[in-house]
Amino acid sequence: MLSVEVQWEDGADRTLGLPAYATVGAAGVDLRANFPDRASVVLAPGARVLVPTGLRIAVPSGYEAQVRPRSGLALRHGITLANSPGTIDSDYRGPLGVIVMNAGGEPFEIAHGARIAQMVVVPVVQVRFAAVECLDDTPRGAGGFGSTGLR
Repeated sequence: MLSVEVQWEDGADRTLGLPAYATVGAAGVDLRANFPDRASVVLAPGARVLVPTGLRIAVPSGYEAQVRPRSGLALRHGITLANSPGTIDSDYRGPLGVIVMNAGGEPFEIAHGARIAQMVVVPVVQVRFAAVECLDDTPRGAGGFGSTGLR
């Protein structure tokens, strides 16, 4: 099993625990709001805020951590992430924050300790880009958004 090292930020609430999988089959671990003052934040409709997790992580080389919305928050409250998925590169060592956005119609309170996002660690393939004069033909060709039909 792959290991990701975790460091607590100064002043973080360690009683919230490290990220953990909620079920045996879960792909992502829950990330929790970890406000230094243990307060909460009310997010107005259309607003966004950087929510601290109180963590720093060391993603192994050859991997990235993707920060994704929680489906229940998105469905019930319109709470999503402004840059979904957010990428944490293997060479980043700064604080892990989550850009939370309220796409719903009502204010939403983000309480200290609330599960606000999920994080998935996945392999990364780096490629070499090569300039060419012509690309190969495919049945789709240059067809853009919606070009493959509705069904």
